[in-house]
This record gives sequence, C-alpha cells and structure tokens, in this order.
Amino acid sequence: MADYLPHTNDELRSMLDFLGLSSTEELFNAVPEALRLARGLEIADGMNEPDVLSRFEERAKRNTARSDQMLCFAGSGAYDHELPPVVKALAGRSEFVTAYTPYQPEVAQGVLQAIFEFQTMIARIYGLPVSNASLYDGATALVEGVNLGVASSGSNRVVLSAGVHPHWRQVVATFARGTGHHLEVVPLIDGLTDFSAIEGTCGVIVVAQPNYLGGLEDLSAVRALCDRTGAIMVVAADPVASGVLKTPGSYGADVVVGEGQGFGTALSFGGPYLGLFACSIKEIRRLPGRIVGETVDVEGRRAYVTTLRTREQDIRREKASSNICSNQTLMAVAASIQLGWLGTEGFAEMALACARGTRYLANHLKGGSGATLLHPDLGVFRELAVRTVKPATQVVNEMAARGFLAGIAVSALTGGPDPSLSDDVLGHVLLVSVTERRTAKEIDDFAAALEEVAK
Repeated sequence: MADYLPHTNDELRSMLDFLGLSSTEELFNAVPEALRLARGLEIADGMNEPDVLSRFEERAKRNTARSDQMLCFAGSGAYDHELPPVVKALAGRSEFVTAYTPYQPEVAQGVLQAIFEFQTMIARIYGLPVSNASLYDGATALVEGVNLGVASSGSNRVVLSAGVHPHWRQVVATFARGTGHHLEVVPLIDGLTDFSAIEGTCGVIVVAQPNYLGGLEDLSAVRALCDRTGAIMVVAADPVASGVLKTPGSYGADVVVGEGQGFGTALSFGGPYLGLFACSIKEIRRLPGRIVGETVDVEGRRAYVTTLRTREQDIRREKASSNICSNQTLMAVAASIQLGWLGTEGFAEMALACARGTRYLANHLKGGSGATLLHPDLGVFRELAVRTVKPATQVVNEMAARGFLAGIAVSALTGGPDPSLSDDVLGHVLLVSVTERRTAKEIDDFAAALEEVAK
C-alpha cells in the first residue's frame, strides 16, 4: 500500500492506531480469502515511460490513413529531446505560469525557490559559480555575454568564431551596430576555428562548444589565447554536452551562454525558448538579468529573494552593461523539473545516448557515396555535417516525402556566403542531429534513405 499511495509511514501508523489495528495486512483481513491473490498478478514487466508513449502513438496512427509525423533528425539549435509528462503536468500548474521573476517574495517563495534551483543546476552544468534566472534565448544570451566582456575588459574588439551558430552571429552583429563593438569573424579550417591570425589586445573572444558544424573545439587553446590578448573568454556551449564532456568552466571560461530548449521545452515551431547564462564570481556585478538568492527571514527561516539589484541598469543607469531586466521564468521552471527528473545519472545517460547515436550514424555514412561526412576525423557530440551530392535543400524536401525531417541545409542557415565553408561546398552541406529519442532502427532507416536520396 505504501508503495503506491502518497502516505508517509507516520500517516499509516496514525491511521492504523485510530482503527485499533497493528498492520496493513490486518486491515485487509476483512477481504475473503477466496478473493485474494495467492501470488502476484501474471502480467508483463512494466515499460518505461517513453516506450509506453511511443506504443500509444504508434497505435493512434492506425486511426488515420497516413501519419504526418516525421522522424526528426534536425537540430542546429532546436532539438527533439524526450519531454516527460511530469514536466508538462507540473510546469503547467497555475502557481508557475508566469514569464517573469516574482518581485514579491512574501507571495512567491515557490517560484523563487524553483528559479534558485535552476540557477544551481545551470551553474553545475557549465562549471561556473554563478548563473542568472535565465534570458530570452541563446542568441540574446550571447549578446549579453559580449556586452559583459567588453565592459569588463575595456576593449570593444570582439573576436567571434565562425563556428558560432550563424543566427547567433547575426544577432550579435545587429546589436553591435548600436553599441559600437568591432566584430572580427575568424574562419573554420577543417571544421575547427583557426585563431592563428589573432594578435594584439582583444576585449572578448567567443567560441562555440561544439561548434555549429558539430566539431569539438580545443578550449584550452582558447583560454591560452585569451590570456595572451587580455580577452574575456565567452563560450556558447551546448548544455547537454556537459553530460559527457568537461565543463567550459573547467577550462577557465569567464562567461558561458547557451540555449536551454532541450530541457523541458518542446520544439513548438521556434519558441519560446530559454537563454542560459553563467559567469565567474569576478563578473557577478555585470551579470545581466535577474538573480535569485537564498537568505533567511526575520524568524530565521530559509527564504528566497531577488538579489544584487544594485548591478542592474534601472539603478546603475548609464554605467550598466545590460538593458535586460526580465527572464523566462516558465521555461526555467520547466527546465528545473526536467533536470530534477533526470538527476545526475539520467542527465549523463541522456548525453551519452546522443553521443552514441551520433557516432552510430557517422559510422553508417563513412562508406557512403551520396552522403558522406564533411569532416570524417572530427570529434562530434550531437551534430554531424554531411556533404551531399545533390543540393542539401533538395535532399531535405525529398527526405520529407519519405517521412524524415532530415536536417537543416547550411545554406538556409547562413542565407549567403559564410566564413565557415567555401562557396562551392556551402550548398551541399546538411546538418543532421541525433538525440536520445532516435532508436538504432530509425537511424538505420534514415541512413539508408539519405544515401539513396542524396545521390
């Protein structure tokens, strides 16, 4: 009984004492022996939650002549991760449905505590001591990281790796027109950032880990470059990758930003998503957005409040390095629920499943002719750059007709020439992603179809 109902041992004992009984077995003595089970129910072992959902979805498809549901191998910033029902059930409760950090701690301790837990988890994932209460999305988080770095270093020279997602680079460039930051985009050579030409003093150096083509960058070398040039090291990091890779903070990153959509937020046609931001203690006074801190109330009880308000632009005015005063509370709460549901082991298993699935697909493509790995010797995590004989946009359309959301054509991301790829290659590169949701059979089927279509 105690295994299935939300009663504590003390509650059960109190109930039995009230009834004058010594055990739960004695409680059920009133049930005739003939109606009791001599042994356990003869039913199959239970299935895990994702498998049950997949089974029901499969059977639900029989109600229609065809299914419009495509298998998703697309990524490039928005990923088809498992979204457990517990996240929807809890994050959708009325107590949590708000987009803002609460200003009144006396009526919002629950939400404030959830945000505090979120900050703690993100800080652990990125390997830095401080995280904020979230930002709008990964791209705006990167802008804030650059603003912080320029303010901290005193130099407006921003060196940006071409491995940073093209959309994020475009957002940074848009904001730089107003701030006056001088951007220098350095190219990729064989799928990795080539910083060899960077000399002199820099304000900020930005690198992605992994980069948007999937390559794993050498963050130790980036840290050494920052030390030589006096730059603040900003890493645009995939948070899921920390389940299998060393954290950016362990390499000495000053600021780490990222997109948190993979934690508790569905793809949802592009949003709303969740900007992640963490930094060193040294930069805490420049940290953008809200921070929730832990304190005690007048009676000595633990309490949560927004803190360090004096660093914000509504108080610091023209001395502030950020103009963001809000966050994505609902998305942050959903992320907290999913990360809490996963736990440390589950988080690592999720990341490992992504890495293994990606490697499994890469092995399929190594012997292909229509679709081959753009950089076969590159270390990857969840994203693969695949070179196709046909134009990548055509491959995407033809794969859709076969029931696969095949990936993202790089030419569609960049919208034109890009320092990450030569012009003759640009139109023939497809970014493919594998998450923990993809089974071996699905990957086998996808690889076979891609090889045939891409010729």
